[in-house]
Amino acid sequence: MTAQKKTDKSAGVFLLVQRLKAHHRCGRGFCFLVGTLLFLSILAGVNFNVMPRMYVSGQVAESDVIAEHDIMVEDSRATDARRKQILLLQPPVYDLSMEPFAIFQNRTMEILRIANEGGERKHAAAALSHLIEDVTPDVAEEVLAEIARHDVQEYLLKDLMPLIRENFAEGLVTDLRSGRVGRTGVIIRNLDTGAETLRPDVSTLHDVQSFLAEIASRNRQNAGLTPQARRAVNIVLAAIMPASLTLNREATQKRAESVAESVKPVYYQIQKGEMIVRKGERVSREQQIKLQALHDSSSGPMRWTNAGGSFLCALLVSIGFFVSPSGRPGTPLQSKDMLMISLLLLLSGIGAKAACLFGLRLDSLHVQNAFAVAFPAAGIVGLVAMIFAARRYCTMGLLLAFFTMLMFQAGYTLFIYYFLGGMLGTWLMVRAQSRQDVVWSIVPLTVGQCVIWAGTALLANVSFEEVPFNLIAVAVNSIFSLIILFAASPVVEMLFGYSTRFRLMELMSLEQPLMQEMMMAIPGTYHHSLVVANMVEAGCKGVGANSLLCKVAALYHDVGKLCYPEYYIENQYGGPNKHDKIAPSLSVLILLSHVKKGIEFAERYNLGREITDIIQQHHGTRLIQYFYQKAQKLGEKPRESDYCYPGPRPQTREAAILMLADSVEASSRTLADPTPARIRGHIDSIIKGIFSEGQLDESELTFKDLHYLSENFQRILTGIFHQRIAYPEAKISNIYQNSKMSADARSGGDRERNKVHSFLPSAAEPDGKVRPDADSAPSRGMVR
Repeated sequence: MTAQKKTDKSAGVFLLVQRLKAHHRCGRGFCFLVGTLLFLSILAGVNFNVMPRMYVSGQVAESDVIAEHDIMVEDSRATDARRKQILLLQPPVYDLSMEPFAIFQNRTMEILRIANEGGERKHAAAALSHLIEDVTPDVAEEVLAEIARHDVQEYLLKDLMPLIRENFAEGLVTDLRSGRVGRTGVIIRNLDTGAETLRPDVSTLHDVQSFLAEIASRNRQNAGLTPQARRAVNIVLAAIMPASLTLNREATQKRAESVAESVKPVYYQIQKGEMIVRKGERVSREQQIKLQALHDSSSGPMRWTNAGGSFLCALLVSIGFFVSPSGRPGTPLQSKDMLMISLLLLLSGIGAKAACLFGLRLDSLHVQNAFAVAFPAAGIVGLVAMIFAARRYCTMGLLLAFFTMLMFQAGYTLFIYYFLGGMLGTWLMVRAQSRQDVVWSIVPLTVGQCVIWAGTALLANVSFEEVPFNLIAVAVNSIFSLIILFAASPVVEMLFGYSTRFRLMELMSLEQPLMQEMMMAIPGTYHHSLVVANMVEAGCKGVGANSLLCKVAALYHDVGKLCYPEYYIENQYGGPNKHDKIAPSLSVLILLSHVKKGIEFAERYNLGREITDIIQQHHGTRLIQYFYQKAQKLGEKPRESDYCYPGPRPQTREAAILMLADSVEASSRTLADPTPARIRGHIDSIIKGIFSEGQLDESELTFKDLHYLSENFQRILTGIFHQRIAYPEAKISNIYQNSKMSADARSGGDRERNKVHSFLPSAAEPDGKVRPDADSAPSRGMVR
């Protein structure tokens, strides 16, 4: 079962790769992107920093040595002091055994046996002296005489021996002072049972001398003993009593070494830009340690691990160019898209590295950091936002922030600053409606980036001395971002044929030559295009598509009708229909030609590749039903392919939305009574028909998107087909009379009166009622 799941996952990944490969037409552009990421990763791994000069203690420094990055240096003295402190607190290990008591008991019984045997006193004293080495023969004779007494032996065996056994079991140490010096307790390890006990209170232990003193005090309290007997007992016990606790030095040493190894070294941080030693200064031992740590932390000329990690991370982030979070491939990418993205990344990375190297030549660390803050990443990401959708310019922002951070050899705070600044720049750029809006966006961009920098500065603990430099750098960043937007956008339009937001806003102007020609030559088509433009703008905003691109494409989608304008009903002005006199096959050729001619006009007037593609796709491969059925009624056997648009089907959401809006607006002119309910039903039937034909299969529009489009189309068309209240006839007559009197008063001639009366029939119907749309003209439907 597990193997089957793994096989299914592998097959799914393979199918996704094949789908992406077939969907995106990147070609060599993809290889160029991978090569660019590899080059930037290697460039980020190159270490251009000079190896710091090494000086020994007592040597005079010949140059300043500044820390080029944050390093941690071990404080050996503090580490040793901490370890010594821990060792002093480490309790020693003592072995507890009852074997010494058994030896003590045997020797006691041997002494009593010798005393009880009697015999010659000299031989007995010699035997006692053998057992008690410190006793002289004279003292031994005295001790034997007292020990031989029955009451003394009874006191020794019955009173003292149990007490001695009890203290042996608790533990007797030879010298208590050895367990008290610098110790917080002792560990008693019972050799008989293997148990260990920590006794933190050392004062509860007894050593041999204190225990003997306790026994001597107990002897004095016994009135039945003579002073000689007490002295004899004290001598015997002091001579043969051992200790039951012995210090295990080996175990104590091993435990001390283990604890010392577990003690973490004490470090202190050297911050980037900190002066290690100044020129002409004699190097101290502490400075030598810092120089050694700085030298050891300095990498070689190439950091291959950093380069490999950077390349892998960049490849993972680049997946966002091709796959959306939902797993769909997104809008197809062409080779020029990859080339443009790669070129921007390459130039940005090289520029960031050059700025970093230039900053390293300066002695001031504050200026070096200001160079990094002033790099205009927001302008570069904003330039991408003028061309691509949100998912792709966000991916570009991540890549740009990542590589720029690596080039400046900075931390994550600079990455956050670049990415958030780039997102702020794109947000302002997408909402700009003119170049003046872009110019004024420098104010919120500067303020926003100051706030972003303040947040990252708090994370990085930036000193107050750097604040003025960095605030100036933020302002420079905003200025250069604006310069990049205005300077690079025409170059991108010219080299790659993109229609940036600036270009699209220029194409919306009514002063465009092609727009002027449409207004004059095909006013009906122009008015139709205005209505479609309003519909697609509302629809795109509802589903999150590129509303500006779709709106401009709608204005020019029927520009091909400039050729043979009289063959399109909206430009016939109620005159005879020329298609009535020609064959359906010829009519179809004329209708099909408007797409081809539209592409030619778009290329001639440099409308851009995106608009040209939408013009080519806005009819898809649909069948021209009217003339196809007309040919069938005339007895012809037409081929369906001859009466279909050449396509292709809409490849983007914008092209699909324009197809829907175009069909809905054109067919809505046939509604006899355009009530809101009829408009809604008509829109739904048109959308369902186009969907059932498969025209939307390659556009990524979802059912949810179609629902939102239907609602927005209904709102626009309901507003267009609004009803007017008819004016009362009496009031209209008064208006005409007042107009006549005014004209007479101004001119005083019959010629002016004739002009007024000649105007009246054009504004009123034969029955005297005003037309509902008499006050409306095509020229009033202007676009923002």
